[in-house]
Amino acid sequence: MSPEFDAASWRPRHNPWAVALTVTLATFMEILDSSIANVSLPKIAGSLSVTIDESTWVLTSYLVSNAIVLPISGWLATKFGRKRFYMTCVVIFTVSSFLCGVAPNLGFLLFFRVVQGLGGGGLGPSEQAILADTFPPAKRGMAFAVYGMAVVLAPALGPTLGGYITDHFNWRWVFFINVPVGILSLTLTQRMVEDPPWLATMRKKAGGIDYIGLALISVGLGCLEVVLDKGQEDDWFQSQFITVFALIAAVALVTFVVWEYNHDKPVVDVRLFKSRSFATANMMMLVLGASLYGTTVLLPQYLQVIMGYTAERAGNTLSLGGFVVIMLLPVVGVLVSRVDPRMLVAFGFSALSVALFYMTRHLYQDIDFWTAASLRIFQAFGLAFLFVPINTLVFAGVPPEKSNAVSGIVNLARNMGGDIGIAFVTTLVARRTVFHLDRVGSHLSQTSPEAAGRLAQIVHGLTAQGSSAWLAAQTAPRALFFTLLRQAQTLAYIDTIWIFALATACMVPLIFVMKRPPRGRPAPAGH
Repeated sequence: MSPEFDAASWRPRHNPWAVALTVTLATFMEILDSSIANVSLPKIAGSLSVTIDESTWVLTSYLVSNAIVLPISGWLATKFGRKRFYMTCVVIFTVSSFLCGVAPNLGFLLFFRVVQGLGGGGLGPSEQAILADTFPPAKRGMAFAVYGMAVVLAPALGPTLGGYITDHFNWRWVFFINVPVGILSLTLTQRMVEDPPWLATMRKKAGGIDYIGLALISVGLGCLEVVLDKGQEDDWFQSQFITVFALIAAVALVTFVVWEYNHDKPVVDVRLFKSRSFATANMMMLVLGASLYGTTVLLPQYLQVIMGYTAERAGNTLSLGGFVVIMLLPVVGVLVSRVDPRMLVAFGFSALSVALFYMTRHLYQDIDFWTAASLRIFQAFGLAFLFVPINTLVFAGVPPEKSNAVSGIVNLARNMGGDIGIAFVTTLVARRTVFHLDRVGSHLSQTSPEAAGRLAQIVHGLTAQGSSAWLAAQTAPRALFFTLLRQAQTLAYIDTIWIFALATACMVPLIFVMKRPPRGRPAPAGH
C-alpha cells in the first residue's frame, strides 16, 4: 500500500478520545513545567546558596535544550518510530524531573534541567502527529481543541501552582509532581498508542544522520535562547557575551537554512516555507506565541510590582481566562470544519487586538482583582479562535508523510514566539520606565510649585497617621519618588501592551495570503 492510502484508511484499535487524553496528559505536564518553576527561583537560590541571577539558569538551561529538540523532533520520530520516540521522551522527562528534585547543588540541577528539556521538547510535536493520524478529518478540529485546552491552561496555572507549592511545601515538589503524571502517561501510552503502518515505510526513507545539520541547528537555537533569556539582564549588545552569542546564532542559523535547503535528507525540511500558506501560518503562530506568553508574564508582573499581589493571587487572574478558553475551544473545534479557518483566524486576531487596546485604557495603579481578571478574560476570547484554525492552515496542502516535520516546525514557532514575547516585555518595560521617569522628572523638580504641593500633601498624610513633622519631611521626597516610579512603570506596561495590540492587528490582512483547506477535508491541526 502507498503511504497516502494507509494514512487515509488506517484507524487505531482503541477509542480515539482515549488516545487524545493519554497524549495530552504528558504535554500538559511539559508545558506546565516550563512556567511552574519561575516563581520558585528565590527559594531555589536560597536553598542552594546561589544568587538569584545564577538561579535563572534553571529556566534558561531548560529552554535551550527544549528549543534544540523541537525542530528535529519530526525527523527523530520518523527515524526511530513515533511511539518509541514519544515514550522515550516521557521517560527522559519523568526521570530527569525526579533528579531535578533531588539535585544537591546548582550544577547538578542545571544538568538535569538540560536533560529534562531534551525530553520535553519531543512531546508536543509527537502528540500533534499522533492526533492527526488517530482522528478522521471531520473530527480533528475537536481533537485539537481538547489539546488546545492543555496548551492554554498550563502556562496560566503554572505560576499559581508553583507559588502554592513553594509557599506550602518545598521547591523540590515543583519537579516531583511530574513523576506520578509521567508514570501514568507512560502506562497509558503503552496500552493506547500505536504507529500507523505507513510510518514503517517512511522510516526506511529517513536516511542517515545529518550531523552537520544537527550541529548547526543545535548551536544556532541554543545561542539564540541564551540571547533572548539573558539579553535584558546583561543590557543586550552592550554586553560582549550577548553580542558574541547573537553573532554565533545568526551565522549558524543562516548556514543551517542554506545547508538543509540543498540536502537530500534534511533534518528540518525548510523547503516547506516555499508555501505561502505554510510560511504565513508559522508567522501567525510566532505572533500568537509572543502575545500569549508575553501577556501571561506582563499582567501578573504588573500586579505583583505595582499592586503588591502575591505570586499565587496574581496567577489566579490568569486562571479565569484559561477556563474561558476551555469553554470556547470545543465550539471552535466544531466551527473549524464548517467555516473557512481563515475567517476564524481573522476574527481571533481582531478580537485579541481589541482586547489588548481595551486593556491599555483600563490598566491603572489601583486596579482591583476582578478588573484584572476581566482584562484577561477578554483576551482569552480571542485566543480561543486562533490555535486550532492556524494549525489547520499550516497543514493545508502538506502530504501526510511530512506531518512529523510540520509539527516540529510549528511547535518551534510557538515556543520561539513565547521566548521573544517574554524578552520583549522585560526589555520594553524596563526601558520605557526609565523614559517616562526621566520625562516626568524633567517637568517636576523639588523647587517647582507642583512638587511642593505634592510634598506638602504627603507630609500632611504622614503626620495625620502619627508621624513626627521632622520624620514626615524626611520621608516625603522618597515617597514622592516612588509615586512617580509607579506612574512611570504603569505607562511602560501600557506602551508594551499597545505594541502587542498593533502586532496582532497586523496579522488580520495576512489571511488573504493563505489558501483555504479543501471543504470536507480539514487538514491536521495542532497547538
